[in-house]
Amino acid sequence: MRIAYLDCFAGISGDMFLGALIDAGVPVSVMQEATRALKLGASLKIEKVDRSGISSVKVHVLEGDKLADGGLADDASFEHQGSDPGRAHLPKTQHLHKTGHAHDHPHPHSHGDEEHAHGRSLTVIRALIESADLAEPVKRTAVRTFELLGGSEAKIHNVPIEQIHFHEVGAVDAIVDIVAASAGIHHLEIGAWYSSPVNVGGGMVQCAHGLFPVPAPATADLLRGFPTYSAHLEKELVTPTGAALLRALAPEFGPQPAMAVERIGYGAGTRNPKDFPNVLRLAVGETSDAKDLQTVSVIETALDDLSPQVIAYVAEQILAAGALDVMLTPVVMKKGRPGTLLTVLATPEKSGELAGLILRETTTLGVRIREETRVCLERKHIPMATEFGEIRMKIGFSGADEWNAAPEFEDCKAAASRHGVALKTVQAAAVAAYRGRSTK
Repeated sequence: MRIAYLDCFAGISGDMFLGALIDAGVPVSVMQEATRALKLGASLKIEKVDRSGISSVKVHVLEGDKLADGGLADDASFEHQGSDPGRAHLPKTQHLHKTGHAHDHPHPHSHGDEEHAHGRSLTVIRALIESADLAEPVKRTAVRTFELLGGSEAKIHNVPIEQIHFHEVGAVDAIVDIVAASAGIHHLEIGAWYSSPVNVGGGMVQCAHGLFPVPAPATADLLRGFPTYSAHLEKELVTPTGAALLRALAPEFGPQPAMAVERIGYGAGTRNPKDFPNVLRLAVGETSDAKDLQTVSVIETALDDLSPQVIAYVAEQILAAGALDVMLTPVVMKKGRPGTLLTVLATPEKSGELAGLILRETTTLGVRIREETRVCLERKHIPMATEFGEIRMKIGFSGADEWNAAPEFEDCKAAASRHGVALKTVQAAAVAAYRGRSTK
């Protein structure tokens, strides 16, 4: 299985993640096309920089239909461009903390749901992303990330999420960072994401509404349940955009798993402190053994006094919080009452958070948690050309043997909607294309 490991020893931000993705093999064209699809008049400037002796990729978001002088339009040329890290140009849409740290906080306002002169609401941003010419999985990841970002801001300011507005000064940066990163994530076709504990930095940070200790309020909320620590610098090392992308990935935290590393990418932050490489490292490779046993937590509770509507809502929330799977099984409980057995599969690190969510959102008085082992096939996606467009086939394999194949449901659903045909017709076309390929 193809896996990726994020080493967040210097934190994570949107531009650092973009740089790491590019340095690890995502073509610049993938990022540029995603940026152009938004039709915001934005572009990317990509350059090689030095961070404490580490050659890294720095990504800037620039406003305007063309790249600024020194910007690069293709992935063949940027590797030959040098730059003085002390003179790197900041994107026009970024602003600075009093600490001098480039800052991508999308400061919220809560003045209603309409788009106004200095901000975009989550509704407007969601519509912008969904109307863009992007693959459906890219849209889903981008929208999910912005919903996480908006949800944290809404919680902090105690307002409905749809009343959150993101300052115009940061909206373009945030949208481009998140959408381009989503495109890069899906281009890599990673089967499982892993991450080190996250260094949040230290000190104080100047936000729109006052001076706060690091991490800033939205960042702190987005990192809930993740292993974090503070070391090395009295500066903010994790931005809300970086934290939201990390939460959307829902990685398993811990040391790097056993893997055959193929590519290593370094994404640079804006600052270049002495003797501390301000970079995000991304390692991409294959698991060393497809048949390795995995440990998972199983969380269960039986419910006989809760509305089916609420149960369905809770299942959605559990998946959104990072569960591996959720199952609802009809059962007969004491006194002959019909009930529902709620079963959740999760990484052991997520079990406490998910158990708390179940206790908070349902009527149960307790949950059962146990650890089990599982064996998984390796997985990959193969795009198949059909009369309804490109449909990905999800393949389960071991070594050279393909044992299972099924069309990706969301791809089929989107294609069926676009062409006005039955969902099963699209699924059958994808399977036929796959079978035709395998017999050639």
